[in-house]
Formats: sequence, C-alpha cells, structure tokens
Amino acid sequence: MAETAALTLDDVYEALRDVYDPEIPINVVDLGLIYDVKVEDSNVDIRMTLTFAGCGMGPYIAQQAEWRLAELDNIDDINVEMVFEPPWTPDMITEEGKKQLGLD
Repeated sequence: MAETAALTLDDVYEALRDVYDPEIPINVVDLGLIYDVKVEDSNVDIRMTLTFAGCGMGPYIAQQAEWRLAELDNIDDINVEMVFEPPWTPDMITEEGKKQLGLD
C-alpha cells in the first residue's frame, strides 16, 4: 500500500486561495484574512478574520474554507476560528492582491 504525502502548510494555503469573500474578488489569502495556519499530523487549525467585524459573510466564508480544505487528502479535523484582533486593514493585502485590485 502506497503512503500518501503528509499535508503541508503550502497545501493548506494553496487550497485557501480558492476561497473568496463574495463581496471582493480576491481570495482570502491574498486579501490578508488568514492570520495563522497550524498543521499538526492530520489536523488543521486556522485563525482568520474578516474585512470588518460585522461582516455578515463571516460564517459563509469560514464554511467555504472548511469545505475546500475537506477536499484535501490526509485531513481528519479542520478548525476555523474567526478572530478580530488585530483588526484587518488594507495594508494586510498581499502584493498579488494589490495587483488584482489595481492598487500596485
């Protein structure tokens, strides 16, 4: 029986690049919404935020992130935690995200 490769941080970030805030056409990674990712064995913990704390799309975005990660091999448990400290600012957008928004 062939062993499957262990899950990496890169795998998680690559998958999260398929998750979008429906109101902004940039993925959650390049938008700077992902604060922390921990991969331990087959468990993934994500700390993420929203562009503003009252954003009604928060549960939707968190669910999309969880569903996208569930498509990866070698994941047993996914925990997505919404945090609001520090508050998100446009400075958190990656260079790639700024290019997509035409801010470069």
